[in-house]
Amino acid sequence: MYAIIEDSGTQIKVSEGDVIRVDLRDLPDDAQSLTFDRVLMIGGEEAQAKIGQPAIAGASVTADIVDPDDNEKVSIVKFKRRKTYKRNNGHRQHYIKCKVTKINA
Repeated sequence: MYAIIEDSGTQIKVSEGDVIRVDLRDLPDDAQSLTFDRVLMIGGEEAQAKIGQPAIAGASVTADIVDPDDNEKVSIVKFKRRKTYKRNNGHRQHYIKCKVTKINA
């Protein structure tokens, strides 16, 4: 079974056991899970697909938080040869790494 959820303007296809990265949000310090209630579609091998208009009422996806600060640094290098021009810059986008535990249809 899989679901397509919407989070922060992006659509993500998830199945149970998948590890996804979602945008950082304000959470309480003791938060252990996230619930996504904007489920756009639910499908699977044994059942026909349910498509929402725009979202399916009563459907949700639950995910456990694995790492709240999972991010990689992206290096930006600008260089022009023979001009004594070299610029280094970096950017680190903040994400939350989650593992999908249950799809509630």
